[in-house]
Amino acid sequence: MNHHEIKNFLTVAELLHFGRASELCNLSPSALTRSIQRLEHEIGQELFLRDNRHVQLTLAGEKFRDYAQKALRDWENVCEDLVDDGSVQGAVSIYASVTAVYSVLPSLLESYRSAYPNVKLSLRTGAAEESIEKLVAGEIDMAVAALPDRQIARVEFLPLLTTNLVFVGPKKHTAGVEYREPQDLRKLPLVLARSGLSRTRVDQCLRELGAHTARISEVSGNEGILAMVRLGCGIGVVPELVLEKSPFRDDVEILENTPKLEPYVVGLCSTQKNLQRASVAAMWELASQ
Repeated sequence: MNHHEIKNFLTVAELLHFGRASELCNLSPSALTRSIQRLEHEIGQELFLRDNRHVQLTLAGEKFRDYAQKALRDWENVCEDLVDDGSVQGAVSIYASVTAVYSVLPSLLESYRSAYPNVKLSLRTGAAEESIEKLVAGEIDMAVAALPDRQIARVEFLPLLTTNLVFVGPKKHTAGVEYREPQDLRKLPLVLARSGLSRTRVDQCLRELGAHTARISEVSGNEGILAMVRLGCGIGVVPELVLEKSPFRDDVEILENTPKLEPYVVGLCSTQKNLQRASVAAMWELASQ
């Protein structure tokens, strides 16, 4: 299977647009289509559903995307291991929330790019609570994540900063969500992360308050929580760092007289296996400095 065609497929799978993907792949739309068709012929399944307006992955396409991401990373790792001139080459993929991209990574990536220009960097953004899951699944090499309450086998964590978890509400008190005291959490609507460390800590807090039956809207990503709180959908809990960097920071406010939650320790994480690669180890060393 041709690695160039795997890259073409992954570009289309990410953009879900053949026109834009063809530009990134430096191919004509017809050449890119033929590349995908060769893969579909080899696999024996359609990878995309296409009409005049939309492109989406088929079930087979979703399964093949997982394989393709791992296969391409394994290939890049092998090429990196074969370099014996002492230079750092290869590729490093990083997963982080949008907030982490703005606040945690800029200086680190700038320093790394300057020191190791031959390494190909790729950056994926998404919900913070999915960081470690994607790392353990082998989808990425490193992630910016909150230090978990329990150590995860074969995962290393490098602390970088600490930020408080805060309760936030809409700036203009919206009917039905005005907060005065902790017991109000029993009756107010809440906007919380679907999973992850903050959700675990909030759930424990609600149980202690006897508010485990509170009305909860589940959202993926802290940025999404703030967007919902701004609309008056409920009270939310986010890391203070996220609030400081959010475009909605002037539309919501940190609530007073709320239960105290253990702060977040945010850092870089990777697997012990990935850290054996020179390109990943070099990033880790720069971050530790």
